[in-house]
Amino acid sequence: MEDICNASTVSRQRGRFDQIIGTSPALESVLAEVEQVAATDSTVLVQGETGTGKEVIAQAIHEASPRRQNRFVALNCAAIPSALLESELFGHERGAFTGAVAQTTGRFQSADRGTLFLDEIGDLPLELQPKLLRALQEKEFERLGGGRTFQVDVRVIAATNQDLWQMVQERKFRADLYYRLNVFPIRLPPLREREDDIPLLIEHFVQKFAKRQGKLIDRIPEDVIEIMIRHGWPGNIRELQNVIERAVIVTTGSVLDLRTIELQTTECMTQHGGFTPVTKGRTLEEFERAHITETLRATNWVVGGRRGAAAKLGLARTTLIAMMERLGISREASERAAGAGRSDQSFLSVPSGSLTSEDTQRETAFTINRISG
Repeated sequence: MEDICNASTVSRQRGRFDQIIGTSPALESVLAEVEQVAATDSTVLVQGETGTGKEVIAQAIHEASPRRQNRFVALNCAAIPSALLESELFGHERGAFTGAVAQTTGRFQSADRGTLFLDEIGDLPLELQPKLLRALQEKEFERLGGGRTFQVDVRVIAATNQDLWQMVQERKFRADLYYRLNVFPIRLPPLREREDDIPLLIEHFVQKFAKRQGKLIDRIPEDVIEIMIRHGWPGNIRELQNVIERAVIVTTGSVLDLRTIELQTTECMTQHGGFTPVTKGRTLEEFERAHITETLRATNWVVGGRRGAAAKLGLARTTLIAMMERLGISREASERAAGAGRSDQSFLSVPSGSLTSEDTQRETAFTINRISG
């Protein structure tokens, strides 16, 4: 297939944000906000779906701030049992509770003069929220089981994939803490709103995992990229990373092979903004076949021309024809599977020489499996 994207042509760096992959307007807007808030000590609330890179953005804020020479300390509020979370945040004195055999420093004290990142802040227990609010407002706290007050200079960045305001309305999150955290909100776009970044991310992860596994993979089929762009990615960047890692594992040559990789989803966002149901656990090849067939049906099986399936899919007509042949897509097979019961003999109607004539490609709309006679 001649429609191949060379992975080495889609690399990019952005100075201090070179660890963040992407050039889309949605991402550039986020990075502009990061630039604005980084120089301040204001509290930041990063909001976005799971897997969108909230901790990466928090680290970018820290690295662009005057605090970058000091520590970036992260704590996932959902990963620590409620009974231990206060100790993790503020530390404890020896004997504060059963098993507390030594004095322990909490994350707030560890992050002094640096940045404390509180991930999954929506999972912070209600009974602990007043103590966090005091630490944010007064910049002081006491260790669990102790009476001494510690003063700290900490910049706090919180993150969540939940609707905190809705939780406030439902009395599951304190309003005063919400307002204290929401000084400078940053919304991270889901991957389906960053279509232009997907080829860059694919190339980045291919290089990363190929190097780790001692492989040389330098070519990514264009049709694979197109299908990946159209996938809804409910798990966002984390899901894409996992898919690419599995693909690199099964690839034996220099061309990335994703045909047997399952895309776990129940629905996908199309490029036109609507959701299309997709069977959970389909391989990329199955998803590719279903998506192309659906587009062909919508165009009455017209491949070329401005209103043909190739144009709607963003592919060259010859590329689409090659993909149909590889995937075994035909009008007859589609109608048989749909129970249409047609008895007409169908075929791919492509006039002789048309595959090499650019003028004919532009002017002629070819129809798949045209009924003879």
